[in-house]
Amino acid sequence: MAKLGKRTRGAREAFAGKSNLTVEEAVALVKTNATAKFDETIEIAMNLGVDTRHADQMVRGVVGLPNGTGKTVRVAVFARDAKADEATAAGADIVGAEDLMETILGGKIEFDRCIATPDMMPVVGRLGKILGPRNLMPNPKVGTVTMDVKAAVEAAKGGEVQFKAEKGGVVHAGVGKASFDEAKLVENVRAFVDAVAKAKPTGAKGAYMKGITLSSTMGPGVTISVDNANAQ
Repeated sequence: MAKLGKRTRGAREAFAGKSNLTVEEAVALVKTNATAKFDETIEIAMNLGVDTRHADQMVRGVVGLPNGTGKTVRVAVFARDAKADEATAAGADIVGAEDLMETILGGKIEFDRCIATPDMMPVVGRLGKILGPRNLMPNPKVGTVTMDVKAAVEAAKGGEVQFKAEKGGVVHAGVGKASFDEAKLVENVRAFVDAVAKAKPTGAKGAYMKGITLSSTMGPGVTISVDNANAQ
């Protein structure tokens, strides 16, 4: 067995025997032990009681975190003419139409969020097999297919987070950086949990939120009390 480093051993000892914490306790523990040489992302993972093979049990949505993510988000926009100019003025990193489609088909994806005006969807539709698995496909349900390009770009740049249940019913996202104040991280965690709660699908049966875990990029995870996370 490989020998554990001092930082890893210390983190495991700090987390030993701790579970089902309040949001405040979990944030304090994870933040204190995020000691890597870079500003670690604080990540949340939620295990949901849904079967995503059924359309009426899919969980998907978007939430604007009150204190942002601390991450620089690269935004690509499919638009033409005046809407392309609007996207550029709003701060989009990449703006294009068929030329952008060809770039993506060639394997070059240099963005974290993709937005499109409705008239561009026939072009974007050809990229479904590439963008879909990466959760980058524009979708009107999360506001990334829209004529209000300016608002969509600003939201993406300002800390908006998209979420989607994976095959096993798990939703995960970054909710800030270890350098954030504890109070701001707590606010972000509660905002994310609230958004997932409100996105409960009609077909969900039994317990919807089965487990919540908080961790940092390089650190172990700790479970959060579902009841406490849902308390507003």
